[in-house]
Amino acid sequence: MLMSLGLFAFETGSAPFQQIARRSEWRHGETERVGAAPAGQYLGPGNDTVTLSGIIAPGIAGRHSALRTLREMASEGEAHPLVDAQGYVYGDFVILSLDETRTHFIDTGEARKADFSLELRSVS
Repeated sequence: MLMSLGLFAFETGSAPFQQIARRSEWRHGETERVGAAPAGQYLGPGNDTVTLSGIIAPGIAGRHSALRTLREMASEGEAHPLVDAQGYVYGDFVILSLDETRTHFIDTGEARKADFSLELRSVS
C-alpha cells in the first residue's frame, strides 16, 4: 500500500500513483493605515491540498473500477483520513476533483491506459 484515503488503498492493484504534491497555505491579513505601510497580522492556517497523479494500466498496474470508486466517494461529500505507508496521518480530506484521461484503446473499446490526477483538500 502506498497510501490510503479512508478505506480506499492506493496500491498496485487499485490506483497506484507516481507523484504526490502537497500545498500548504498560511493566511496573513492587512489593514490599510494612513501615512504608513499596511499593518499585517497572521490569521492562521489556510488551505492544505494534496494532489496524487498516476497511471492505470489494467493487467499491469491498477484497474479502471478504482477511479469509479473514487468518484463515488467524492459524490458522498464525506471527509476521509489520509494516511501514507509510513503511518503519517495527513488529516481528514475531501475529494475536490478527479481528472482522468484514457488512451490506447483496444477493439473492445477498453482503454489500456488511463492517466489520473486526484485533488484533495484538508478539512481538519
